[in-house]
Amino acid sequence: MIALMRAHEKEGQWQFLDLTKRTIDHEECLQLTVRPDKGSSVTVSNARPLVECTVCTVGGVNDTQTLCHSILALEPEKEVKLLFNCSHPVEKSYTVTIGQVIECTKDTCIPSTVKTQPSLLNEFPRTFIWTIKAPEKTVVGLDVLGEGLRETSQRCNNGYQYSVAMFEGNGKAETHYCKAGSVTHLDLLDQAVVSMQVQPKTQVESVVFQASAGPLKGRTVVVTIDSSTTVTISRFSQEPQCELCSGVDSARTCSQTGKTLTNVETLSLEFSCLKPQEAFSVAVKKTIECTKSSCTPTEGELDPNLWKDFKRTLIWDISVPERTILSLDLRSDTLKQISAPDQCQEGPQYFVSTASSNGQIKTNTYCRGGPVSLLDLLGRTAVTIEVPQGEELDQIIFTAKAAHRVGRMLSVTPDPETIIIITRDTMDPDCSVCVDKVPKQTCDPKSIILRESRNTSVEFTCPHPEEVFTVEINREIDCTATSCSGNIVQPESSLFPDFNRTFTWDLKVHSTRAFQLDFPEAGMQQIASEETCPDEHTYVLVTYLRTGPANIGTFCKGGSVTSIQVRYKGRVSLQVPRDRKMDPVDFKLSVGPETNMLAIVKVNLPRGVSDTTFMSANYPNDFPDDQQMQWDFAVPGMHNYTVHFHGHTAPECLSKDVVVEYKKQDKKVTKVALTNKQPEHQQGNFEMVLKNCETNRTLQGLTLKYSVSVMRSGHPVLCTVDLTKQPKVSLQIEKVGSDPYCEMSMNSEVLKKINVAGGGMADLSFLDCPNEDVRLTASKVIGCQNVASCSETLLTVPTLDSCLRMPLHTFTWHVNIPQDSTIDLVSPSGGLQQSVPGQECNATVSLHVEESEGFFLGDFCANGIIQKVHVHANISITAMTRDFTKTKGPFLNVTFSEEIPETIIYKVSPHKSSPTLLATPNWPKGMRPSSTVSWIVSLPSQYQARVQVVNVTQPKCKDRHTAIKVKMLGSEKELLSRREDEKTDDKLLVPQSFYLNMSNCIPEDGSFGAVTKIVLEPKTNLLAILLGIVGALLLLLIILAVVCFFVRKRKKERLDKEASIYIGRGNIFRPGERQFSKARSDNESHVYASIDETMVYGHLLGESSYADSMQDHFKGMQLDSYHTFTGPSELPVINEPEPEPEVDHFNTFLDPSQSFLPPRPRTPIDRQDSLGFQDRRMVDNELYTFKNTGEMNTIRLSGADMEPELPTSEL
Repeated sequence: MIALMRAHEKEGQWQFLDLTKRTIDHEECLQLTVRPDKGSSVTVSNARPLVECTVCTVGGVNDTQTLCHSILALEPEKEVKLLFNCSHPVEKSYTVTIGQVIECTKDTCIPSTVKTQPSLLNEFPRTFIWTIKAPEKTVVGLDVLGEGLRETSQRCNNGYQYSVAMFEGNGKAETHYCKAGSVTHLDLLDQAVVSMQVQPKTQVESVVFQASAGPLKGRTVVVTIDSSTTVTISRFSQEPQCELCSGVDSARTCSQTGKTLTNVETLSLEFSCLKPQEAFSVAVKKTIECTKSSCTPTEGELDPNLWKDFKRTLIWDISVPERTILSLDLRSDTLKQISAPDQCQEGPQYFVSTASSNGQIKTNTYCRGGPVSLLDLLGRTAVTIEVPQGEELDQIIFTAKAAHRVGRMLSVTPDPETIIIITRDTMDPDCSVCVDKVPKQTCDPKSIILRESRNTSVEFTCPHPEEVFTVEINREIDCTATSCSGNIVQPESSLFPDFNRTFTWDLKVHSTRAFQLDFPEAGMQQIASEETCPDEHTYVLVTYLRTGPANIGTFCKGGSVTSIQVRYKGRVSLQVPRDRKMDPVDFKLSVGPETNMLAIVKVNLPRGVSDTTFMSANYPNDFPDDQQMQWDFAVPGMHNYTVHFHGHTAPECLSKDVVVEYKKQDKKVTKVALTNKQPEHQQGNFEMVLKNCETNRTLQGLTLKYSVSVMRSGHPVLCTVDLTKQPKVSLQIEKVGSDPYCEMSMNSEVLKKINVAGGGMADLSFLDCPNEDVRLTASKVIGCQNVASCSETLLTVPTLDSCLRMPLHTFTWHVNIPQDSTIDLVSPSGGLQQSVPGQECNATVSLHVEESEGFFLGDFCANGIIQKVHVHANISITAMTRDFTKTKGPFLNVTFSEEIPETIIYKVSPHKSSPTLLATPNWPKGMRPSSTVSWIVSLPSQYQARVQVVNVTQPKCKDRHTAIKVKMLGSEKELLSRREDEKTDDKLLVPQSFYLNMSNCIPEDGSFGAVTKIVLEPKTNLLAILLGIVGALLLLLIILAVVCFFVRKRKKERLDKEASIYIGRGNIFRPGERQFSKARSDNESHVYASIDETMVYGHLLGESSYADSMQDHFKGMQLDSYHTFTGPSELPVINEPEPEPEVDHFNTFLDPSQSFLPPRPRTPIDRQDSLGFQDRRMVDNELYTFKNTGEMNTIRLSGADMEPELPTSEL
């Protein structure tokens, strides 16, 4: 039987807690026989519960007695057999502690050689502990044998972990070490504990330390300090007990708190403790003096090993003159800036403080490991480095350089009536703004105002003033005396572009009126006062009341606010950040109507679904007392609106009430409270007015934030398209307008383009889609398998569903034929006309024809010269007209015939009256490669054609050649044949119907196309012309003979009735004399200078006094008219004398005083008054009066040629 005993150590005594009996199989347990050395205390501990693992001693007769424990202490120098009974790995279940005390006097220690007994229980984790006992003021030194130690704060990874604990006063300082370091000696005091932890089966040196003892001597540090350096040694911990002394004999001084030293040489500082760095810290302060160009000393340096194991604070105080920039070049460390409360995780912490001229100090904090390697500083600077104990530093920390601080000079010319205010925005760096130049220069570190519109020099004393100052550009606009309509915002301001700018406009009108701001089409959007706009252009509108300014709102570009009216006076401000190009809203200013409203905001709510937020004036602060604000909302047609109050506060009213009023056009005002239900799902424009009461200002005032949501209320237009009876017809509907709210859907699916296939059925819906924004096109497929099954087809537009309200834009027929067939196109209205430049179609219907591959053939219309078109390809024909309801066709007659060798053949009958232009397919672009087109031109009988290629483009052919050929029908002879490398500007006269052919090559570059002009001319027949001329001459001779016969007979009958006097050039003749020296065309027998009206109209004046006064011999036979002198049929030749030299022109009648006629006024006879003319306007009556006022139409009565009228002279 075995007694199982569990014990634990409590207050230094072993107590038995439990005793049971159990059987142990010795063969399954680890058995060890151990004998601790003299002076060693060995303890084996069980790390697991007693029921799982135990450590037992085996004794008695035949090792039959076993005593088990959870913790077992072994006696020194006594051999014992141990039994480890555990179901777990033993190296993880037990720990072994081996303790030893090092007893020291004032000069020796026992043992002096510290051993370990390496093989003792090395199967388990072991901790070797050495406790130091020494007299007061005695120091025990342990020399580390073998590898040195290195201090660490981490666990060691080589199986060894050393710790040194020092107990001084009430405190405990513990330091951890690993192997392989530079620490080879440890100075310890009484009660110090040195421990070494090793892992299982780790080989341990048998001797680890050499111990020695001696009197406690403090640490001595020898220092030399110059006059520019101050060293302050300060106590920061009361433990350990330590005193600092300096000097010798009577000059020796000691202090428990510390010393301040400067300008000393080789001074010994004695600390009375072994580790003064645990009680004292050191601050080293150096001074650097800088001029405007250099610093002395130029480097911030230190002794890197002095005070290395102390906590150090290194300070450099650098003085800098005004307008001088200090540059610190960090030699080895690059820094990163951190916020003030943060601490560097490791390494030194840097503090850089600068003082401005007004006494403000700014400090930046840095750690190692950043991008900053150069610091440019302004003003007096202090560089402070806090260095942890043992941290290594370079000898030179930084290099200091000084240079004249280059400021920034700007030349500014404010616009008229503009004020520029430059204001400091940050407290650092040290910078001032100056106006004008020395010696009249004035500077101010806070602000300056420019009022005069002149060129002004503005200087900043720092290189980057845009980081320090902001600029306000203010303009005052007074509309009380002058008109202020128009644009008030400049498109861009070039003043201070890299500064944070605020543009302000102070506006003022009469106190009873409002100024009005109209925004462009994009409008404005209200935002919360603390927000900024996406484009960083933020607008603020303020009005000035007697109680103070009120913020109407903060706005951004792009929204539903189109106009704002503000009563009396206010301010518009625009905030633009630096380095951002000014892009303002081009709002317009005008004088508005009289109003009692604080402001009136006009809003055009957008179409579609939207939710727009608005806020009362001053929000989130209180709305002004006893004021009212109005919003005018324009709601799109077929839209519902709902007003939502998202947040509001109600004041305590002293008089009146807070009311919200709604009004629609021609309707009464509806008043509701803030807590009442607001309008929902209503339509039409409306006004909303917020009225405040007189409030108790000591309490919360009135605030309101609300939104107006809009959604479409229109009903969709529904249409069911049924093409089941038209399987070859398909429809296409697409959006072509810019309205984003037009919504089309097919079978409940929203689409941008709808396709209804032939033979199908679809349910269509159109929401808010005007007809002009939707385009409807339709198409039909026409085809057959072979020529025999292809029937004649008339191209007509089928009737579409009447629910499709949009007009049909185009209708396309896709004509497909077999491989060996041809499509024949004939116009039912008498021919087609191809639209080409100079011969455009102006008909109401246009037919666009192209091949199925998309190759364009041409545009055609009716009533042209093309009688038929043969196409050897699948084609599509698109009809376009303004109104398909009035023109449904037929547009073309389509038949099918056998295959033709050409691609296209046109049968053409040119007009006789106008030229004909024939263009190749796809003109002005080129024909398809390797394609051929022909025109069969039929000419009318007795006509010939003049053919000319007036426009042609030729390619560079890769294979084959282009060709232009002309042949007469029925003849193989080519009248014209040209390739691409030959000229084609010849004119060709074709006498009868002909054949024009053009074929393309395979182009390498360029394209082939041509326009041919055909002009019809009648043919000429010489025999017919000659016979016609002879016949005409014979007829003319017969007519002349007859005329001459009757003229001669008439002249004889009237010969005796002629009464006239003619005085020629010296020749006198009488009518009875029938001899003339000249032919009638050469003499003057038919010319009269004047006619006596009494001779013509005398019989009408028979009873007048004028007739009675005439002599008797004038009262003879009276004539009723004047008859033209015809002259004798045969005139004798009269030999006239030569005319007098001085008379070389026609003579007038004799002067009345020299003639036998009574005096009378002379009536000049103009050319039309000659006897050779008669006016058709005269009628056959006695007075020959005119019956109309038209132009005279003369008839030649005389056969004489007219000659130019010559000047006359008196005889």
